[in-house]
Amino acid sequence: MAQTHFRSKRKVSGKKYISFRKKRLSDLGGSSAQTHIGNRKEKIKRGRGGNIKKSLLRTEYVIVNNGAKAEKLKIDGVSHNPANIHYTRRNIITKGSVVKTQKGEVRITSRPGQNGALFGVLITK
Repeated sequence: MAQTHFRSKRKVSGKKYISFRKKRLSDLGGSSAQTHIGNRKEKIKRGRGGNIKKSLLRTEYVIVNNGAKAEKLKIDGVSHNPANIHYTRRNIITKGSVVKTQKGEVRITSRPGQNGALFGVLITK
């Protein structure tokens, strides 16, 4: 069953909302990408207005910005993920997760399931 991003059918008091329109295709949501560590793989989706959305499914590298220059570092593993405690064990990367690299720990600043890219900031050396 498809997931919809629509308001709830009932108010806090329990009274039903009166709908002002029918459901639209644009109200449908998608399943989460759950980006893993591995060979790069992305999924291309059609967005509203014919735009293209990229969703990153797997990646090996993170682009790290440490002040003046950016460099591409290989990911060794996920050390912490505040989105879900079980994501750390499964090596799933989301925004805000901390990954281990050769140069130290990197906090992810991009949304890999939405952007199709993985950017981060070095937090330890």
